[in-house]
Amino acid sequence: MTNYWKYYSWINIRAMLKNNKKEPAICEDDFTGKFVVITGATSGIGYQTAKEYAVNGANLLFLNRNEEKSKKLCKEIQKKYGVECNYIIVNYEHLSEVKKAAQTLLNMNQTIDVFIHNAGVYLEKKELTDDGNEKVFQVNFLASFLINYLLKEKFIDQNHGRIIFVNSEGHRFSITGLKIDDLNWHRRRFTGLKGYGAAKTAQLLSLLIYKEYFKGTNVTINAMHPGNVLTPMGEIEKNGKLYLYIKRNFINRFAKHPSISAKALYYLGVSQNLKDVTGKFFNLTTEEEPGPSVLDGKMAVKLWKKSIKLVGLE
Repeated sequence: MTNYWKYYSWINIRAMLKNNKKEPAICEDDFTGKFVVITGATSGIGYQTAKEYAVNGANLLFLNRNEEKSKKLCKEIQKKYGVECNYIIVNYEHLSEVKKAAQTLLNMNQTIDVFIHNAGVYLEKKELTDDGNEKVFQVNFLASFLINYLLKEKFIDQNHGRIIFVNSEGHRFSITGLKIDDLNWHRRRFTGLKGYGAAKTAQLLSLLIYKEYFKGTNVTINAMHPGNVLTPMGEIEKNGKLYLYIKRNFINRFAKHPSISAKALYYLGVSQNLKDVTGKFFNLTTEEEPGPSVLDGKMAVKLWKKSIKLVGLE
């Protein structure tokens, strides 16, 4: 067990609190004809981000789990903005579906200009997927890891593209880091914050490896905290009445509209100011130093090897 607490810098914590009050930088560049992939686009941040890219001329492809909502969204996007819009139905709770979706993207004769990993889940109680993984860890991390792993050569061959994780300041809750030998929480007590923090920590650790993998190319990979914005994340009955009460009456009460996150994701995906910026963590569009647990290169390598086994690519 590694205790990263002693490596925490209160200067960085104060910077985070200050940055939480900032508005995102705005990019007014056109993106007409470019191709953007967004996961989890039927509500919240993903929905607003889809509209932000569409209004600037981008053609869109969504990876969603609900076909009815996806059809409705594409009709809305096409009617309002006149851009191309398609979707792939995939449930991140099943890695076989994730592999199939990634293979579809790989086989497309289409370069990907921006790929935004937005899909996620928050659970108060531990659940396991059919693949045998803790559900929050699989949906929030392993699925995006698998897609990036299968598409990495495509990005290198096209020699451009920006990959963006919608991450979270919640990774800072992972004070003792990941427990590689107990990712399913068999020997520890699972809580919503701990599980969510672990998944976001894993995502940022993978950033270290992907950054090196894309080194020397025009492919960049970054992560962003979307701010405290109003989304339906976690608002499901099985999270319990107490959590739902707190979420709806306290967290949501002070949350901002998710369009603020969408503007930040457009800036990160399009602005020429970030053309060569990679491997960074942003609070909206302000660069921050993340928590020490996600800067551990040795742990990143261990996680990489473990993740390859967990997604069945060994």
